[in-house]
Amino acid sequence: MLLPQTKEREYRFKLALRMGLPIFALIVAFISHTLITNYTTLEPSFYIEAIFLLVFTVYFIFYLIYNGFNVKITDDVTKTFAREYLFKYLKSEIKKKKHYTLILISIDNLGDINNLYGIKNGDKVLKKVARWIADYLKNEGIEGFPIGHFRGGDFLVGLDGNKEDYKTVLDLMCLKSVEFKVGDIEVKISGGITDINYSKNLDYLLENLLEIQEGNRLSKENTKEDNIDPNELESMVIGAIKNSKLLISSQDVIGKNERFKECFVKLKANNGKYIFPKTFIKIINKFGLGVEYDLMVFEHIVSLCGNEGKVAINIFPTTLRNEKFLSKVKELMKDKKNLGIIFVLYEMEYFSHTNRYNTIIHSLKEYNISVGIDRIGSIHTSFLYLRELDIDFIRFDTYYSRYEKMEKSKNILDGFNKMAHDKNIKTWIKNIEEKDGYNLVNELGIDFIQGRYISEIDKFYEK
Repeated sequence: MLLPQTKEREYRFKLALRMGLPIFALIVAFISHTLITNYTTLEPSFYIEAIFLLVFTVYFIFYLIYNGFNVKITDDVTKTFAREYLFKYLKSEIKKKKHYTLILISIDNLGDINNLYGIKNGDKVLKKVARWIADYLKNEGIEGFPIGHFRGGDFLVGLDGNKEDYKTVLDLMCLKSVEFKVGDIEVKISGGITDINYSKNLDYLLENLLEIQEGNRLSKENTKEDNIDPNELESMVIGAIKNSKLLISSQDVIGKNERFKECFVKLKANNGKYIFPKTFIKIINKFGLGVEYDLMVFEHIVSLCGNEGKVAINIFPTTLRNEKFLSKVKELMKDKKNLGIIFVLYEMEYFSHTNRYNTIIHSLKEYNISVGIDRIGSIHTSFLYLRELDIDFIRFDTYYSRYEKMEKSKNILDGFNKMAHDKNIKTWIKNIEEKDGYNLVNELGIDFIQGRYISEIDKFYEK
């Protein structure tokens, strides 16, 4: 249900009239009734007051009409519903409907389109895709649906009924979109679907859609945890952190002259089920529990390791920049002269205050704590941190871990390896599962190797 601008103006005008005319009619009825029943005893001042009241009412109606045009109903670029209005509409529909489905349609390469062809062409693609979605659904006999611009290249469609009624339609739509172009611009489109059987909370439905979409893009099957009620799942995660319920596993990381362990964490719910990082990290971020979680894990590992060995731990980059965390870490490590810790960081958004970052990194070295950056060769932040931070390790993205990818990207790996060694930074690759990959890693001179080919994952601790 695309809402053209002409209809939008008409809608706003009618909305303002519907709000103002009853008031105007009430005032006219009141004045008329007073004139008819009391005209012989009315003071002259009444007529003046009545005129002022009528003038004020007319002004109020025009104010409502004018103000109505400030209500943003449609998105300027796509001419679909604007997000704020769409959310309000969907919440209303979800509340009153017994069965309701949400479909997310995404332009996966919108960022590339904007970079290669410019923002104007990106806007043109958005508008064309919105129209294409609407036309496709109408051709399938689906009428009266809201469609809105959710964010970036994402569109939301609301449909009456369960997702089973529309799953085939979505699958066929995504198949048909394979050859979709706007002029010479190739457009990559994907979709996800959910319904209110999952939750009647719009925020949870949107989170679920984004998870499904990401899972589809990575061609991974969603875990069974996706079917847990969101409120229950959040309570399980928060409870596990508060009560320090967790399972820590470890795997050896082996170099030519040194070896250490990397630790992996799963949270443990009261019912004994494990909650995986893919699920609990988004909840930790949502409730701002990153520092509390990282501190809990750190305290356990330091306690378990005693005063010797070397262990790598994944932590949130924001945690490393938190004064409370740093103070506690230094307190716990001041007497652990023979225990080495590696904090492994992965950050999508570049933190530009690198001088502060470097100050923190240097302050940790005296406590035998090193810092490594994950996913080199995948996201630009990792490369920028390699260039600008005084880190100790870089770890290659798992894209390069399969032998075929590694062989194809030898020059890239070799280049990053040399850059790191020139800065006296050690290199590290994980998920090595086969002999050919292991041999190629050694040939490239990467310092540390991790994976099932050389070491299995073992239980380290459970509470």
